[in-house]
Amino acid sequence: MYRKRIPLLPLLPIALLFPLTTACGGTADADGDAKAVTVTVGYQSKTINTVTAGTLLRSLGYFEEELAARGKKDGIAYKVEWQDYATGAPITAQMTAGKIDIGSMGDFPLLINAARGKELKQPTRLVAVTGYNLRGGLNTVVTAPGSPLRSLADLRGKKVSTSVGSAADGTLVRALQRAGIDPDKGIRKLNQQPSVGASALAAGSADALSQFVAWPGKLAFEGRATALYDGAELNLPTFHGVTVRERFANERAGVLDDFLRAQRRATDYLRAQPVAAAESVAEKTGLPTEVVYLYNGANGIATFDPELRPELIAALKEDLPVLQAAGLVRDVDVDAFVDPAPLKRAVRASAYPKAGTVKPELWLKGETTTRTYDSPEELLAAAKGADVRAAYVPDALTGTLWFADKAVWVEDGSELRAFVTRASAEKFTGRNAGARIIRYADAVRLAS
Repeated sequence: MYRKRIPLLPLLPIALLFPLTTACGGTADADGDAKAVTVTVGYQSKTINTVTAGTLLRSLGYFEEELAARGKKDGIAYKVEWQDYATGAPITAQMTAGKIDIGSMGDFPLLINAARGKELKQPTRLVAVTGYNLRGGLNTVVTAPGSPLRSLADLRGKKVSTSVGSAADGTLVRALQRAGIDPDKGIRKLNQQPSVGASALAAGSADALSQFVAWPGKLAFEGRATALYDGAELNLPTFHGVTVRERFANERAGVLDDFLRAQRRATDYLRAQPVAAAESVAEKTGLPTEVVYLYNGANGIATFDPELRPELIAALKEDLPVLQAAGLVRDVDVDAFVDPAPLKRAVRASAYPKAGTVKPELWLKGETTTRTYDSPEELLAAAKGADVRAAYVPDALTGTLWFADKAVWVEDGSELRAFVTRASAEKFTGRNAGARIIRYADAVRLAS
């Protein structure tokens, strides 16, 4: 059992490095009526399954448009201040200080957000979802290329970098427990920001890195990491969501409605124009467009829908004991934290379809759309001799989308199967006589 207690929010002091700004304050006239209001939004630009409440939303200007329309009606000049952070911890710190009104973060940080808000008399509410994966595929454990580590069992006694209190840390804890490894005593955990952990992995000061979107995909795409464990193997939902200060929600209910309407518009845009959305996010973040599309594309690892789905709320309740065992929170009333009323008030019921079967996808250079195929063999055949920008293929077991040239391929009779990790491929070949692991180049050659 993972019971060691560690200091609350070890990443939280980082927030003190950032200047505090006045949120939703404004200028008042002699009668005390606000004439100017600043709404402060905290987001994580490189956590790209939050883009509909952050990076993409900001670039599209939808929130500003909604507020401009409101300002014409009520005579108030609204301004949006966007604050970008690497993780959810500093956003929570600023929200509990009354300096950020609306923020987006992952499921585990959301629980910490709820706990800190209650403790510091600055309660918050979860009002919408951004992106989710029902199996947990948004978090991945990776190793350096050429590492002798082949499975989670090999992490015993090794140094593993993660961000304590994050969804990626939650995945690591659960995965180690399932592998029979004590998450406290079985490894040497390094509590690091994602970028620091990536550098540690490259320098050899960390043997593995457990992180959330988009770090695993980015490192794999750049040839700087190999997937060791696919979070979707846990088969537990993971998601990011939008949280708001309760006081702000009560005092500026209309502004919150505007934000949720703008988020819904950004979600519609992303789903209708996934390539254009990926290119926009890549331009703003510096991330490779191909990596953004891996997560946010038409068949991407993340599904975007603002709805507070029951299975996601149920997963949030299952996350709570992990944080409690780590000493990061004491108690959280999840049902009281989740508030579906603003979303229902602001937008009509979601008509988005549920995430379906993930299909292979091919993106050719010079094209502004991708091509979808019914099987890995069809994808590989189409890639032969083509000028490929990126090829994506789902894991044969978990459905997690991955780069075709980074996947582990298995020849199984007349079928070709792809896996995110070698451990999964070896498990498959061990259970299927005649199946064998082959190189990507051989898979392309065999495709007809």
